[in-house]
Amino acid sequence: MIPGLSVGHVTDNRGHTGCTVIMPERPAAGALEIAGRAAAVHGLEFLDPRHLAPTVDAVVLAGGSAYGLEAIWGVMQWLEERGRGFPVSRTVVPHVAGAIIFDLSVGDHRARPDRAMGHAAAAAAGAGPVAEGSVGAGTGATVGKLYGIERAMRGGLGVARVDRDGITTAALMVVNAAGDVRDPATGRLLAGARDAPDGRQLVDTAAALAAGVSPPRFRPAHTTIGVVATTAALSKAEAARVARLGLAGFGRALSPPHLDTDGDCLFCLSIGEEPADVAGVGAAAAEAVATAIARGVLSATPLPGLPTARDLSR
Repeated sequence: MIPGLSVGHVTDNRGHTGCTVIMPERPAAGALEIAGRAAAVHGLEFLDPRHLAPTVDAVVLAGGSAYGLEAIWGVMQWLEERGRGFPVSRTVVPHVAGAIIFDLSVGDHRARPDRAMGHAAAAAAGAGPVAEGSVGAGTGATVGKLYGIERAMRGGLGVARVDRDGITTAALMVVNAAGDVRDPATGRLLAGARDAPDGRQLVDTAAALAAGVSPPRFRPAHTTIGVVATTAALSKAEAARVARLGLAGFGRALSPPHLDTDGDCLFCLSIGEEPADVAGVGAAAAEAVATAIARGVLSATPLPGLPTARDLSR
C-alpha cells in the first residue's frame, strides 16, 4: 500500500464481518475528521493536537457496530507484547484509534469483531499488496440503502495510491454508505439502490431525494470509514487538515455523501519525513479516497440478495 505501513485483515465469512488493522512501522502523527452524525469512533482525545500523546500506533477499522470497537484492545495487547507504545513506568500504552461500520443486518448479528480478532489482525499485518473487496472490515459492507437492505448492494474495502512531487499518499476505505457509489472519473453509477429486491437497474439516490423521496430513517446502518497515509512529514494539526481535505473524495465517489444517517469519518497518518505542501497532500488524499471507494465496490463478492457492481455490469 505504502512504504512504512503494514495492513492486516481478519475475515469471518460465516458471520459476514471482520476487522482491518493499519499499522505504521513507527509511531505516526495522526488525526481524524468526522463528517457524519452517526459515527462511532475511538481516539478523539489522543488524536487532538492539544493532547500530550504526540503519535498513534495503529488504526482499527471493524464491523460489528459499537461491539466491534472491542477489536482495538486486541491490537493494543499485540503492541504491548512487543513493547510498542507510549512509555510509562513499567510498560507501554499503545495509542490505537478506530472506527466501525454497522453490518449486523447482513450476516449473523451475534458474530462481532472482538479482542481475539483484533490481535489476529495485528499479527497478520504485513507490507505489500492489500486484499480488497469483501475482506476485513469490508466483509459485511453494503451500499444503496434508500429503500432498505432488501434493495441494497454489496459494498467493500478498497485501496488506492497517488504518487506526486516525491510524496506517496494512499487511502484504505471501507464503503458502507447509505447512498450510491459513482465512478469518480466519469460520474457513472457503479452500485447503489436498486429498482426492486431482485432488480438489476439502479435508482439514482441523489435524484430520488431531490425529487422528494423520503430519506432513510435513522438507523446506525450507514458509514464509510477509512485511513489516508502519507510519506509527507505532518504535525497533528496538519494531519487534521489533510483529513478534512481528503473528505472531498467522499463527494466524488458517494452520491450523496454525509447523510444524517451516515457516520462518515477519515483518519490521516503521517508516516514519512518528506517536507510537503499540505494543500497538495490534501488534494492527493481526496483523489486516493475517491478511487479507493470505487475499488471497494468493484472488488466485492456477492451474497444472496446483495449483488455486486460487477453483477450489474454483466
